[in-house]
Amino acid sequence: MFGIIVSACMLAFGIFLKVTKNPGFAQNKKFAWIFIGIGLVSLIFKILHYK
Repeated sequence: MFGIIVSACMLAFGIFLKVTKNPGFAQNKKFAWIFIGIGLVSLIFKILHYK
């Protein structure tokens, strides 16, 4: 259950990086797709393994 929460947080943080206009996060926008990809794949496999 903890892994599902962590994966969802990674996915949410990746989406946040993608849509934010904050100049402090401007350097990290290139990592948005990495967080989205890892979070999404991890979340899918955690959900499939949980059932």
